[in-house]
Amino acid sequence: MVLRVLHLVGSAVSEFYCDLSRLYAEDCLESNANAALYEFHIAYVTPDRQWRFPQSLKLDAIAAARPMPLIEAIQILTALKIDVMIPQMFCVPGMTSYRALFDLLNIPYVGNRPDVMALTAHKARAKAVVAASGIKVPSGELLRLGDLPTLTPPTVVKPVNEDNSLGVDLVKDFSDYENALKTAFTHADEVLVETFVQLGREVRCGVIVDEGKVICLPLEEYAMDREKQPIRRHEDKLRRNEKGGLGMVAKGNTKSWIVDPSDPITAIVWAAARTSHVALGCRHYSLFDFRIDSSNQPWFLEAGLYCSFAQTSVISTMAKEAGMPLDQLFKCMLNNTLGNINR
Repeated sequence: MVLRVLHLVGSAVSEFYCDLSRLYAEDCLESNANAALYEFHIAYVTPDRQWRFPQSLKLDAIAAARPMPLIEAIQILTALKIDVMIPQMFCVPGMTSYRALFDLLNIPYVGNRPDVMALTAHKARAKAVVAASGIKVPSGELLRLGDLPTLTPPTVVKPVNEDNSLGVDLVKDFSDYENALKTAFTHADEVLVETFVQLGREVRCGVIVDEGKVICLPLEEYAMDREKQPIRRHEDKLRRNEKGGLGMVAKGNTKSWIVDPSDPITAIVWAAARTSHVALGCRHYSLFDFRIDSSNQPWFLEAGLYCSFAQTSVISTMAKEAGMPLDQLFKCMLNNTLGNINR
């Protein structure tokens, strides 16, 4: 049996998120192509909420595909008889309402449910749930436009529902708040201000479910410096080239690396990640950022519950280090969604 797999790509919000989605999804399509196992289809959503069904994710193929409203797109999705959908949208509607649409269409999809995505997309709410489960989180306050922060610097200011460090800034003095808040409020209606956890280290932990077992993957650590780079910023993750194309900042052992599983922080972070995964109601997989202070105490920063199953995806990299290559990870996640696939 060849599975009909739909990749849901694009953004209902901005061209930036369209570019980001296409960047990862194109890698996924190329890396997991196997005509004996999968028949890939693409649905591409643009910020005007129009749908397209291009033959590939090349810009000329997207431009050649006919735009259509949701009602017509639903007819095509029904006719395609899709077995499973891979969510590749990173904007908030893409992570929530568009996934909910596929629930209504009774088309299963890999990854977390819309309510879980909505919860974790709001950093303050996600922190509150994780804190209630006993995991340490930095002190914080949620501000709306016109509110004044009360936390004494150093603090981190961030839009409450943006990813990729958009609008994030480190405030070292009360006088720095004005500019930091002004920038953050350009990205969201609410801004989270939280106490800065001194380095330490900063790591990311991926979690997957395999045959019903919650398994933590090798940690990824980021190159940080107490003075020169105390936090990760947007430009440390994504950058546009001279032609305007979006690309990932080159990785490698100078930017990030896999932590040796024998490192003492691994077991501590794994325990916190498992607790966070369960507390937030995650399924299939999850991904969490932790700040490690000088006493090796992990502090939960945020959840990023997405994986594009590209070679460059963080969970893919971690799983490979754990002995699970991308094709095996991809099949594992389909098994999670559809039940055991005998191949």
